Amino acid sequence: MNVQSKITLTAAEEALVAAFGRLSGSLPGNADVTTERDRLAGELRKTGLPTRRIEAWHYTDLRNLLRTVPEDAGEAVNPLPALLQGSAVLPLVQGRAGDGPAIDGVARSKVSDALSGGDKTVRFALSHADDAIGRINGALVSDGYVLDIAASLEAPLELQAVHGGGQVHTRNRLNFAEGVTGTVIERHVAPAGAAALVSNLSALTLGKDAEITYVVMQSQGANDTHLGKLKIELGENAKLKLLIVNAGGKLVRHEIDCAVVGEGADLMLRGVNLLGGETHTDITFDLGHNVPNTTSTEIIRNVVFDKAKGVFQGLIRVAPDAQKTDAKMSCNTLLMSDFGSFNAKPELEIFADDVQCGHGATVTDIDPNHLYYLMARGIPRKVAEGLLIHAFVAEVVEELENEALSEAVEAIIADWLDRHE
Repeated sequence: MNVQSKITLTAAEEALVAAFGRLSGSLPGNADVTTERDRLAGELRKTGLPTRRIEAWHYTDLRNLLRTVPEDAGEAVNPLPALLQGSAVLPLVQGRAGDGPAIDGVARSKVSDALSGGDKTVRFALSHADDAIGRINGALVSDGYVLDIAASLEAPLELQAVHGGGQVHTRNRLNFAEGVTGTVIERHVAPAGAAALVSNLSALTLGKDAEITYVVMQSQGANDTHLGKLKIELGENAKLKLLIVNAGGKLVRHEIDCAVVGEGADLMLRGVNLLGGETHTDITFDLGHNVPNTTSTEIIRNVVFDKAKGVFQGLIRVAPDAQKTDAKMSCNTLLMSDFGSFNAKPELEIFADDVQCGHGATVTDIDPNHLYYLMARGIPRKVAEGLLIHAFVAEVVEELENEALSEAVEAIIADWLDRHE
């Protein structure tokens, strides 16, 4: 007879289960949603958090890395000025959606209301059996936005998630109609010093001929944990420029699951990871090319100082019917410390024979020839290093082809580098 032994929960796992017990009565949701929350919390109690024995979490042993979980209540915080001047800001303050301005062509509702009505469009299915982010967020999500965008955005739209410590669990769904264009910034920032545990799930659906620039700017506190997930679906001839910037947090994992379901669709993913101290940051990317004649390019740039550790896991899957797929992926790292590390795991699974696909990864220090060139012209070594590092990461930001947005993002990068060089 086989008897499955019950695991002993860690302090962090116990705290997550306890948080659900405290909050379950006040979380939004009808009977079906409540049942779903109970199931997810029960699975967490039964299985615990994933360890390095699970392939998808091999380089980010969440059970070992997540040592403590803050209480569910955080400090009161106020919204901040927009990252990009002139943006329409929809605030998510301590996990609660605010009112925000009316935006032409955008129908808006709150996730809390949708959950109370049992709306399945905001109840994401788990991506796989070890989807810890989906499980935590599904059990504890409190609010967010559902946006149906039927007309092109005249000004950038900022989803501003401001955290003041404690636990924050949010999710958003953005549906872009046929032909819609625009820029959306999903911003996670923690002006207070208290430690936070943040989970966020955002689902993007791009209709035929939609062209969207989407930026995830994560600049949380030095003691914060951020667990984020993007679920993306690209329709016919849809084009998505996606930029992920990690410039904060103690323990960070961003998962990106993208399905290309319409011919002619194109994904451009660019990522910047700025890692210092004892930060651990992970971007895990899964892209499915499921139809013919689609393209994608992914470039991740990483800068590692001190004892920081980074991870990039990228998987491109090309289905048997996805002929004429053109997919390229690369991960480039500047390792500025003998004590830091970065693990890169790019993968291709190709089941079609008429494709152009490739991947690569590099880990290096600053080119001494480039450094010598600048220093020979009177530039101090520290300043020369800063210029080269900034150029290394700014190159991918400038591919957004939006000067104002690139400058705003580069200002955050420059500020981070000033504090860590």
